[in-house]
Amino acid sequence: WRATPHSCGAAAQARQREARQRERRFTRTRSKKMGNGASRSPGGGGETTSVEETALAANLEKCFADCEELVREKHCAPLLLRFAWHAAGTFDASDGTGGATGSIRFDKELAHVSNGGLDSARALLEPLKKKYPTISYADLYQMAGAAAVEQSGGPRIPMKYGRVDAPTDESVPPPHRLPDGDAPFHQSDGKCPFDWSQNASPEAHLRRVFYRMGLSDQEIVALSGGHTLGRAFKHRSGIPKLPQTSYTEKGPGETKGGMSWTREWLKFDNSYFRELKDAKEGRADPELLRMPTDLILFTDKKFKKFAKKYAKSQAAFFEDYAVAHAKLSELGATFEPPQGIEIKW
Repeated sequence: WRATPHSCGAAAQARQREARQRERRFTRTRSKKMGNGASRSPGGGGETTSVEETALAANLEKCFADCEELVREKHCAPLLLRFAWHAAGTFDASDGTGGATGSIRFDKELAHVSNGGLDSARALLEPLKKKYPTISYADLYQMAGAAAVEQSGGPRIPMKYGRVDAPTDESVPPPHRLPDGDAPFHQSDGKCPFDWSQNASPEAHLRRVFYRMGLSDQEIVALSGGHTLGRAFKHRSGIPKLPQTSYTEKGPGETKGGMSWTREWLKFDNSYFRELKDAKEGRADPELLRMPTDLILFTDKKFKKFAKKYAKSQAAFFEDYAVAHAKLSELGATFEPPQGIEIKW
């Protein structure tokens, strides 16, 4: 995909239709294969469980534990959460393209500007894919994001698994469907998400991105709270004013520096909202990052009621975040079995 006027023509639309048709053919074929060998589940109720599904459920449980260990060992929760979000956040509800299909494993998608640095996340998770080959890339990437939240002190995400992987990089969505941090903003929806938008307001940009996925204002604010984890780097996005701060100069982890949204940027809590509230009230910490798409959460009429709620109550934030995260993680995915597989805790 290239940001040229010709990208919006009939040829590009035809390529999209062909890719969706290939995906549907792949899904129907896989569904038939998965259905052969299913047996009546012990619990009755009309549900079926195949030997393969039972084995997969056991592997999912083990893999989740390995993801948690990876987070503890590498201090990589922000990276894995960003990877999971960027994998799922490309979904377009209008045509069913993008989303949590595992397509971000392809170099073509990782080359998108918004995915800078995420090749390291792919590399971190590849050994787990080799250890658990029956777990799809799509499941592994979303599992890693959920494990990152939980292992950092956040809520347990009500995840389900069984996502079918996109077979080729022809399923990679066009670039710039993900949120920009600062103006000028991309269109991020429609046939040409890579075009520059004529609307410079951050609230309009956020709504274009998240409404395109079928998400609400509440879910926009709740998911924004994920910025309680992690940092942004000047050499990647150009947005941070400082190359490092007293909160980031020593890491931990292999990569040091950057600007974080919170003081304890490896801890999942509601401090993102508390820091933004303090900034709004004149008590801004100059070493913390606040992008226009962050600040708007406390000034937009519809956003701010949720932002204030989450700043006041971490429990309320955790409850809403867990639901929104799970919803995001399922966007665009085809599940086998159709109802998905849950890890029994």
